[in-house]
Amino acid sequence: MNGLPVVFMDLDRHDFQLEELIDRIKGHDHRLIALQIPEGLKMQALEMMDEIEDETSAKVILAADPCYGACDLVHDKMKMMGVELVAHMGHSQMNIDSGMPTQFIDVTYDGDPAIDPVLPILAQHRAVAQARLSEGDISGLSEEEAQDRFLDAVGRVAPLKGAKLGLVASIQHLHLVFDYKERFEAAGYEVEVPVGGARLTFPGQVLGCNYSGDDDEIGHYLFLGSGDFHPIGLALHTGKPLAMLDPYTGGASEMGAERIERILRQRFGLIMAIQESQNFAILIGEKPGQMRRSLALKLKRTLAKHGKKGYLLALEHVGPELIDFYPVDAFVNTACPRIAIDDSVKYAKPLVTPFELEVALGEKKWETGYQFDEIP
Repeated sequence: MNGLPVVFMDLDRHDFQLEELIDRIKGHDHRLIALQIPEGLKMQALEMMDEIEDETSAKVILAADPCYGACDLVHDKMKMMGVELVAHMGHSQMNIDSGMPTQFIDVTYDGDPAIDPVLPILAQHRAVAQARLSEGDISGLSEEEAQDRFLDAVGRVAPLKGAKLGLVASIQHLHLVFDYKERFEAAGYEVEVPVGGARLTFPGQVLGCNYSGDDDEIGHYLFLGSGDFHPIGLALHTGKPLAMLDPYTGGASEMGAERIERILRQRFGLIMAIQESQNFAILIGEKPGQMRRSLALKLKRTLAKHGKKGYLLALEHVGPELIDFYPVDAFVNTACPRIAIDDSVKYAKPLVTPFELEVALGEKKWETGYQFDEIP
């Protein structure tokens, strides 16, 4: 997910870039379109609908269900309503087939935060990264040492080959990345703007479910953006120090090791809790950008190999009220990866990721460090 934050947002300084959409509607003489907007921008939805209807002959339907990313498409429903075009705002296109004409509309923010407030944090983080360059082989760790490493928020993944600063951003701030790369280089940092896999459209982009641009030349990160949704995922995925510079407020902060270690302790506890479990429900997301049927079937086979039962449950939305009543010992999530991380405390039974299940079954090792579940 790469959604816009719901926190403080100066909407007057956002560019909603409706001009291309209006030209496309006029050019194709569309009469019924749908507008899908992330949660943080829905207070502007009616104004956008008015502008589109005033400038074209089209009527606009707002897809008002929650939308948290470009994986969260509503095309099947809109097609049934006779919609000719879906305008998906504030997210970048992913490597999925929407099944009908779709226009992804950029939303950018006119922010220019000074880098001075974040420089002391970056200096500390660079020192941590440089210290890790001397780390050696981890293959000889004892079980206890391996479990301690699993719980270490910073330094779990080793060895590093470099101590570069990785510069990343959420979608509405990506246009700032290369300007800020030059600023941090002028401040004495060797900066890399990582390029991720097929799910990521732009250099420096991170999603809530994908941080694939990381490499071992990067020793620490700076995130340009607001809120902690993306930073939590990035810190869990990389195990590297992470500073944050907020284009909305100009504030600088860091993703604290204590917070990440608290999440890791929770994940550790869930892994230990399911080691004796016999019956699992494997959750398959029905949304086109979240459906991992092959992974779910693989997990079912893995459970069978260990003499355990796996039941496949397909859901469009995942919530405790929809699954807690099933008579199983635990749930394994293959839908949106953030459900297990962000919402597991809401469930009456353990809710784990595919990696966590494999660790509990002995298929994966503790010493590899925590592996964040992501959709490639």
